[in-house]
Amino acid sequence: MKKTVILLALFAAATTFVCSVYGQESDNLFTRLQGLTNRGPHFFNIDGITITSQKLGVEFSARNCELWFYDLKIKENELTTSDSLLSYRNFYVFKSEEEAQNIFQNTSYYFVESPDNKLISFVFTSINKNDRVFQRHFIELVCNDLIPENIYHSYTIDRVNFAGRKIQLSKSCRWMGVNNIQDPGHGQINWSVHKDLEDALSTTEGYYVITKAKEGTELVSDDFVNVIFEGVETQARKVVYDTTGAIGHLITSGSTKLIIYYVSVPLRGNFVSCVMSFWESDPVETSGLPRLLDQVMRLKQ
Repeated sequence: MKKTVILLALFAAATTFVCSVYGQESDNLFTRLQGLTNRGPHFFNIDGITITSQKLGVEFSARNCELWFYDLKIKENELTTSDSLLSYRNFYVFKSEEEAQNIFQNTSYYFVESPDNKLISFVFTSINKNDRVFQRHFIELVCNDLIPENIYHSYTIDRVNFAGRKIQLSKSCRWMGVNNIQDPGHGQINWSVHKDLEDALSTTEGYYVITKAKEGTELVSDDFVNVIFEGVETQARKVVYDTTGAIGHLITSGSTKLIIYYVSVPLRGNFVSCVMSFWESDPVETSGLPRLLDQVMRLKQ
């Protein structure tokens, strides 16, 4: 009897420890996670990873995966592998495309039977990494309805959570994706919040290499400049491209010169990667930057 009691106590203690660690990991994750939803698909960004999930009231089958998620272009005959470490029935597909030399866009597709017997798709896209442990953790959170409402942005943009600080935006701003905002004629910013600096640096480097390799873009200059980003003194990589020869280029700005700043810094307990761009003809503030970029960075004189 004593042995049984001791074993049960040890099991309870171990379970408490695991739940505590799991909960702590989730709390840390939620400080980096941002989302958008529009009564259909849910969109997320974290650690340089873009995620889409969508839940439909149909049964779990390979046929339904192809039929109901046709926009993902995954055929029924591709759904032959599952992730045995997930606690739900699932199909798993992995694809990788080389966007530039040694820069790969990796995409993981999961089709999961939810606890309420519905079908959920998950798409994880990232550059030069494929974190299966994180993917499983995130799927568990979604399937158990553990994503907090406060991580979601509104589709109506006015005030936005920029890596832990609310910034005020003009009425002309629009979402181009999660953590990706464009103010037409006044710049665009695309950011992600990371758990370490190495991951943030890898993300900005990936974007830099991909843009540099785009057909029809000619590198004009590539320098490092001193800036103050969200109060942090650092260096930003400033790159200027001539896009005259870009395929499908449409000049709406009155300029073919595209200016891009790449920044990766520690910020408010996490780490941020940020890509900021604007056209040479865009009006600038006293900071030397268009009004959208001016919200988060200024050039150091």
